[in-house]
Amino acid sequence: MKYLIAGLGNIGDKYKHTRHNIGFDVADAFVAKHGGTFINDRLADVAECKWKGRVFVVIKPTTFMNLSGKAVKYWVDKEKIALENLLVIMDELALPLEVLRLRPGGSDAGHNGLKSIQELLGTNQYPRLRFGIGNNFPKGQQVDYVLGRWTEQEERQVQQKIEKSVEIIESFATIGIARTMNSYNNLTFPAAG
Repeated sequence: MKYLIAGLGNIGDKYKHTRHNIGFDVADAFVAKHGGTFINDRLADVAECKWKGRVFVVIKPTTFMNLSGKAVKYWVDKEKIALENLLVIMDELALPLEVLRLRPGGSDAGHNGLKSIQELLGTNQYPRLRFGIGNNFPKGQQVDYVLGRWTEQEERQVQQKIEKSVEIIESFATIGIARTMNSYNNLTFPAAG
């Protein structure tokens, strides 16, 4: 049982821990929990973790967000991963910060990372975990917002969601996507009051 977990983001210090890089942060948390180490490899930083008889190949593409598909396609092919065992983790403007949503497929909803993956895989039917980042920004400020860092108030909420995302990955690989969606898609993570 082999899984490819692809956390999306942009490489470089200026993007570290920004909203758009939440996929990297979730990948880091998963690998840290399972005792793996990232090494720089073809088109991505890659770690391999074993847990409960399953092998997780975790990638953080080094292609920049808009070309994420190159890394995902390469590693899907190289590791011979079935598309239902691929899980892409990304930021989602269309969802409030309180929410995580696991989906078996669907449109890219304007997300350039997903657009690239869909183009290169030739399908939009692959699982993704959408990490709500909200859309609390003035008109015309979307790029600054997405590439901005979490506020102090958001930090605790984000940490809780990262931990829950790690659980979702584990659940996805052990009980499957349908049961995992039932368990986690209705949870909310209220802001620290």
